Amino acid sequence: MKINRTNPTIPEPDVTPMIDIVFQLIAFFMVISNFEQVQADERVKLPRDALAKPPEVKPEHELVINIGYVRDKDGNILDKTPYIFEPGAEFRVPDYNARLQQEKRLYRAQGVDPKDVTVVIRADADVPTGLVQELIRMAQQAEFQKFALKAVQKTE
Repeated sequence: MKINRTNPTIPEPDVTPMIDIVFQLIAFFMVISNFEQVQADERVKLPRDALAKPPEVKPEHELVINIGYVRDKDGNILDKTPYIFEPGAEFRVPDYNARLQQEKRLYRAQGVDPKDVTVVIRADADVPTGLVQELIRMAQQAEFQKFALKAVQKTE
């Protein structure tokens, strides 16, 4: 009896499911990273500082305020008046007091004391310091007491 000998073949794994999983993970992380920057406004050019560092603990309740200038696509300031940017709205700093009072009422309706809310101010590098101080004063009148200023860390 004659036995036919065949050369053993090495099975090749199907990598198609692995590629699918990798692309799903990439899409998942892209979506998650976008949610982290929802309250950031790209019109605000943050100042750069060597001492800037990210917070060690994210506040439980935060109110993010973006203040900056209307700019063209090249980054040039079109209007010298600084505005507070919200989705679909722009406010001048003196006109923002009513909005802060509304935020206070909203937090109270949720059972959160405004004193426990951290007001995060993302101010453009070109916004005068006096306007930022005025915004802080208005927030204090609305009973907010915790404040944080955002900046970009300067790298050498």
